[in-house]
Amino acid sequence: MSKAWTKKRGIIRHYDETATVYNDLYREEQEQKINEILKHMTVHGSDHVLDAGCGSGFLFEYIHNQAGHIVGVDLSKGLLRIALAHVKQDGMKTISLVRADVDHLPFKEQVFDKAFALTILQDSSNLNMTLKEIARTTKNGSALAVTGLKKAFTRERLKQVLIKQGLEPFILDTLENVKDIIAICREYIE
Repeated sequence: MSKAWTKKRGIIRHYDETATVYNDLYREEQEQKINEILKHMTVHGSDHVLDAGCGSGFLFEYIHNQAGHIVGVDLSKGLLRIALAHVKQDGMKTISLVRADVDHLPFKEQVFDKAFALTILQDSSNLNMTLKEIARTTKNGSALAVTGLKKAFTRERLKQVLIKQGLEPFILDTLENVKDIIAICREYIE
């Protein structure tokens, strides 16, 4: 088994084991990021949105009434079960959940109008592959929100990783207590 899949299996195991307490552990942190992002990125009624690494579906609460359709993708069965229960309980009919690897998304090119990749980069075994795959599924000029934990990235490192993938990042200035560096990107239109 490759190092990448060994790492991914460990991450899947971790999130499957912590799925039932995930919301208690990360809700406040995730909500801070989402609120900051949505100050700079608008979701419209016709938008098809990708939530890459959707976890338990925190983002859904914020954009399900604005987006035309949201596709949440995660590798953790445990987190997807929590997300599905949340979607059903709140009657969010415009959301689909897919168990898939963000490095190998099961979508055609240029499907999504907006994409979110919140707190997944530090778990990536190949940042370039992860970002390239997410960007592949978004339409040219689409907005992509990306976050990286401050303990894993500096502002400059995250910016350089994004630029290397042909993305045009705008790094947000956030409060000190926000644990991630947040970037809103647009793919270069060629």
